[in-house]
Amino acid sequence: MHFTSILSALSIGALAAARPTKVHSRNDVSRTTPPSGCLSVGSSGTYSTIGVALDALDSSSTSACIFVYSGTYEEQLTIDFGGTLTLYGETTDSGTYKDNTVTITHTISSEDAGSLDLSATVNIVSNGFKMYNINVENGYGEGAQAVALVGNADRLGFYGCQFSGYQDTLYAKAGTKYCSNCLIEGADDYIFGDASAWFGECDIVSTGSGSITANSREESTDSAWYAFDNSNLKAASGLDLDGEVYLGRPWRVLARVIYQNSDLGSLINAAGWTTMAEGATPLY
Repeated sequence: MHFTSILSALSIGALAAARPTKVHSRNDVSRTTPPSGCLSVGSSGTYSTIGVALDALDSSSTSACIFVYSGTYEEQLTIDFGGTLTLYGETTDSGTYKDNTVTITHTISSEDAGSLDLSATVNIVSNGFKMYNINVENGYGEGAQAVALVGNADRLGFYGCQFSGYQDTLYAKAGTKYCSNCLIEGADDYIFGDASAWFGECDIVSTGSGSITANSREESTDSAWYAFDNSNLKAASGLDLDGEVYLGRPWRVLARVIYQNSDLGSLINAAGWTTMAEGATPLY
């Protein structure tokens, strides 16, 4: 089915104005060498791991960038740079996640780690951080909450990225987030938190039955929204989830989520939404 809606005056239009500016033209699709001034990571780079490159950043700099060559990096990262940091992955097409060659992976549940944040493969606490063409995954799988990426900062931008997990994949915890041409996959509450987040031209892929979103807005003065625009909601390849997936459920009592101009596949239950927080009055 196809659902079209218009954001109200309380929408996250301000997020669009605040979102990071893309620094590469869509006509300049190939990024196979480090942009000028960037540290480099990988077999052809200066540093062997992303974590070591992060440690090498000049703390006095107001901006910095790291380029990551093709490969799988088994790391758990906290990005806490004092300036504005951009992380680039090697790709032959920067306009999509489909040709990404860089994956950051870690496997731990929140129960084993001690908290949702501590389970995250990537934890971002740097305002203004941008990531291009990198896959981030938590490989724990079914059975427990396990976060791929948590955003604990404001004005975060993700372009052509892929986030993979099962339960609680992308923790849009606080601040503003902008995702463009990304893939986000999971099975239960796999986009959750209290951020204002815009998902434009993204593929939202369910790998099992459950709810896509769990928004945690609980104060009437909180401006947070989740907005999905021109996005595709579908089941993972080979799975029949017809009617088994919900658009969302309120983690907190005043959750706000909107889907507009988006294709909702047959996996979406006819009821659309389901429940979680007792006494919730969500706005969908």
